[in-house]
Amino acid sequence: MKILVDADSCPKAARDLAIRRAAKLKLRIIFAANRAIPGIGNAEMEICPNRENSADDRLVELSQEGDIVITRDVPLAKRLVEKGVSVLDDRGRVFNYDNINEMLSLRNFTVSLAENGLGIERKAGYGKKELKYFADNLDRILTRSFKQYSE
Repeated sequence: MKILVDADSCPKAARDLAIRRAAKLKLRIIFAANRAIPGIGNAEMEICPNRENSADDRLVELSQEGDIVITRDVPLAKRLVEKGVSVLDDRGRVFNYDNINEMLSLRNFTVSLAENGLGIERKAGYGKKELKYFADNLDRILTRSFKQYSE
């Protein structure tokens, strides 16, 4: 089991928390992005080619059932969920078989609105509330994964 992070859009507070959890549990943690991400310490960094979806493709390639991936990218989340990977975003929203198609439809609808000049208001900054929800759900997934994959 390892933690993988779609690092391009992941806030520093969420990255730091994921690094601490991985260190505490002695898990491998890998960040993937099209550029170096500062402040990841001893975590692994996969710098991907500067082309569309290269970091996403690398995360799918590196992940396997039982892993945890942190990403905001809903199409990437769908690919990972279909592969049996646990996926959540940096705000703690968990993607799974039951909700991924609805999340993808909502995302596509929102993108369509934006492309037609009818963009909706985005969520505000990243604060303590979002970080706590992320931490709580990451801990739930880690606990469940340890139980499931240690049996």
